[in-house]
Amino acid sequence: VLSLFRVYSRVPGKGTARISTVLHRRYWLYAMATLQTALESLVEMGFQRNRAEKALASTGNQGLQRAMDWLLAHQSDPDIDEPYDPSGHRLGSDPTSSLEAEGTTAAQAKSLKCDDCGKLLRSELEAQAHAARTKHTNFSESTEEIRSLTVEEKAAQLARLQDQMKQRRQDRDQDEKKVAIEREKVRRKTGKELTEMKQQMELAKAKKIAEEKKREKLEERLARQRVREQIARDRAERALQGKGTAVLQTQSQSSKPSVTKEYTSCRLQIRLFGGKTLVHTFMASDSLDKVFQHITAIESGPSVPFALMTSFPRRVFTDEEAGRSLEELGLLPSAVLIQTKP
Repeated sequence: VLSLFRVYSRVPGKGTARISTVLHRRYWLYAMATLQTALESLVEMGFQRNRAEKALASTGNQGLQRAMDWLLAHQSDPDIDEPYDPSGHRLGSDPTSSLEAEGTTAAQAKSLKCDDCGKLLRSELEAQAHAARTKHTNFSESTEEIRSLTVEEKAAQLARLQDQMKQRRQDRDQDEKKVAIEREKVRRKTGKELTEMKQQMELAKAKKIAEEKKREKLEERLARQRVREQIARDRAERALQGKGTAVLQTQSQSSKPSVTKEYTSCRLQIRLFGGKTLVHTFMASDSLDKVFQHITAIESGPSVPFALMTSFPRRVFTDEEAGRSLEELGLLPSAVLIQTKP
């Protein structure tokens, strides 16, 4: 309505009555559309049409809820079903018809004209589209009628519109491709930067690990060197202490007289044929023959010739050695003899 007012306000020679008539009719059409919607809703709910019209008129056409409240409050009124006839016209009639009859006698406008470029337009929507496309702002009514297009002109115009739509579609596709290419470039650049950053981080981490290992090896080598030096010092100190002790021991041993221990007895362990072991202590001066006699006296059964020997070093005593003493035979202070066959 306001855009229509701006158009009519620029028309030369048109008075206020013409503008008011148009505005009143526009507002009336909007109100009637709303009123008819509310009236139809009430009828669909089950209210009688006469009651619904009376409720809407009584509430000043303020909406469906107000009308329903009025119907519930006045449903028991005695005159609720009387025909609705408010002051000579029925609900839905056009109140602006008298205004149009009283309007000016100017010629009827058949089109709109752009004062900036002179183009004729059929409707207000075309005028708004033309204004949005060309940024033109001056429009007026015109009595010139726009000639209808022929079949050939309509076909040409349709082809032109299709070409324009095709061109716009191609332009849009190209723009989308450009945007996709730029987006892919940004993605690749970002991915490359992230990869380089990751490689730098990994390189720095590897360098740090290598430095730590190098420092640990150096510390370990220094620790081993300190241990070796400490061991060398300890050895040197022990060598000095040992040398002094050896000198003292040598001096003490040289100062002591040598003492030779003398044994007066001999302890012999004799392994017999049957696996029996005989242990006896003899005098150092006893002969080996006395040992033979002791074995013969201990054994039971018939006498069997035998000999005696040592295992380590291996030595078999002969009959010629039977008269020698145990001391002379080197069996002091103890020895192991084995009974064997001669």
